[in-house]
Amino acid sequence: MGKSFYHFLMRYRNSEVKKRDELANFAENAFRDHGFPKNSSDYDELSRYLEMNGDYLPTMTIFDHAWDLYKSIENK
Repeated sequence: MGKSFYHFLMRYRNSEVKKRDELANFAENAFRDHGFPKNSSDYDELSRYLEMNGDYLPTMTIFDHAWDLYKSIENK
């Protein structure tokens, strides 16, 4: 994989949009989370981090959806 998950996620960040979807909110909150593992491409490391520190995620399903997108796009 070329890009880390964080760098992939940043393509969905758009602070200009008034009504954002869950993925855009996740991207914005990850951007603001200074402890987010920005260089990681490891599902287990990221999910553990978010379970412990991702209070901004209402459900881990959002992360799972983003991870599936990441895998499908970055593995091309």
